[in-house]
Amino acid sequence: MSGLLSSLTNAYQEMLERHRNLPFLKAVMASSAIMAIADGEVTFNERVRIDQILETLDKLAVFDPHEGVDLFNDYIEGIKENSAAGHERCWEDIHAAVEDIETAALMLRICLAICASDGEVNLPEQIAVVTLCSRLGVEPKDCGLYTDLTAEEFLAQSIKQP
Repeated sequence: MSGLLSSLTNAYQEMLERHRNLPFLKAVMASSAIMAIADGEVTFNERVRIDQILETLDKLAVFDPHEGVDLFNDYIEGIKENSAAGHERCWEDIHAAVEDIETAALMLRICLAICASDGEVNLPEQIAVVTLCSRLGVEPKDCGLYTDLTAEEFLAQSIKQP
């Protein structure tokens, strides 16, 4: 009898944990989608990084990784079908989950990991990260994206590099 009660308690606790962390899962997948599609394509390396994040983060361990991947794919498709509406849906889900600076910082670290997964953080990805910083109230320099160059100098330097 105590085994049954223990089993029911564990199942209930897992269900509560899933319910409590669902907004965070949605926010992570929404922000990941914004970062991954920023340069116009979602690479294999970005998808691998998303799998790694889903398997690594404790807050997401209660979810089947396929749930996260399905959410990610839904966000990507939404952005591809209607960029403005797709991005707005992502921003709504991000704002619903980010309640404090620690969550915002974790979200930004995840996004930077997605951007860096294909070896470089290109200009569209940097713009997406800076936009996310702005929307979350975090300084871009705190993410390593601060530069002393003017926008024109930065763009000129980026264009010169192969």
